[in-house]
Amino acid sequence: MSKFDGVLVSDHWLQIQFTKVQLRTLKSKFVSFKNQNAELTAADLPLLLAKLKPFSELFKEKEIEDLLSESGFDMSNGIDFEVFLRGYLNLHSHAAAKLGNSNNSSSFLKATTTTLLHTIDESEKESYVAHINSYLRDDPFMKQFLPIDPAINALFELARDGVLLCKLINVAVPNTIDECAINTKRVLNPWERNENHTLCLNSAKAIGCTVVNIGNQDLVEGRPHLVLSLISQIIKIQLLADLNLRKTPQLVELVEDNNDVEELMGLAPEKVLLKWMNFHLKKAGYKKPVTNFSSDLKDGEAYAYLLNVLAPEHCSRTTLDTKDPAERANLVLEHAEKMDCKRYLAPKDIVEGSANLNLAFVAQIFHQRMVCLVITRKFHLLR
Repeated sequence: MSKFDGVLVSDHWLQIQFTKVQLRTLKSKFVSFKNQNAELTAADLPLLLAKLKPFSELFKEKEIEDLLSESGFDMSNGIDFEVFLRGYLNLHSHAAAKLGNSNNSSSFLKATTTTLLHTIDESEKESYVAHINSYLRDDPFMKQFLPIDPAINALFELARDGVLLCKLINVAVPNTIDECAINTKRVLNPWERNENHTLCLNSAKAIGCTVVNIGNQDLVEGRPHLVLSLISQIIKIQLLADLNLRKTPQLVELVEDNNDVEELMGLAPEKVLLKWMNFHLKKAGYKKPVTNFSSDLKDGEAYAYLLNVLAPEHCSRTTLDTKDPAERANLVLEHAEKMDCKRYLAPKDIVEGSANLNLAFVAQIFHQRMVCLVITRKFHLLR
């Protein structure tokens, strides 16, 4: 356990969401409320939170109760200080979402710089939820829980029994996990849940995920930044699975001689994707090499050139002529949708240089390009 000037927090993740001053302040308020009540139950949590600033200015007690319930917060047991802190973080995310960029944001909210909101990327969460909803919608067991609402924390609650993560691993690399080995009862006991998480982590490691800092308990508690990190890795492996010569022999067009073929075979999938992108950008007349999926794509110009050379039938000079990066990014996404590419990101994600979402988007463009080539080739053969 870690000590904060008299405040004991057993959960390290929970500990680092708050400053020492915030922990002391919240502990004082919790103890004061507890002293006024013989025993605290889950039913008291909304009332306790409603008395705190800035929540008292934003929510009524009934609203807090409904928000916690909708987020899947466990209201079945008694509450201790750590349960109170988790409820605080949960409500904090709703408060910040409600305030948005308003100038009326409470100074208390602004001061809380190490909360749950700063440990996850909401755009990434929304994108990964859309991916899960799409790829698992027909799964016999998972379809009862889908679609997941990206606006709340349902993703992290659903991940707590391990089934979602195991299913996602099998989508990324088919048959990695024997479906019969996954405990899929609607309500699992602790041992069954632990078996699922052990199966999930071992399988994730086997397909190439880094799971050094993730344990069974992290998944049982649905810790957002760790769950999202694991989901991100699994989806990345799925999206980059075909970026090699064995699965996509057409990639040989990227090289000029046998030595280059050996070099290509030794590249990591994301490097192959960059090489593929630069190959087509050069054909399109784009002069600047793209070396990353972040800063080099912020202005949207590389995307405009890439899509124009891959799908000239949908191209428009407006995309290149516009001076506003946000407007160009929007036109790029409209162009990609005409190519039947899944929308993994929003215009702001391009402008802000979201590396993970840009990588997913380029990978989707690559896959769609390969599908079109296969269809075209079959059409010519039939003729």
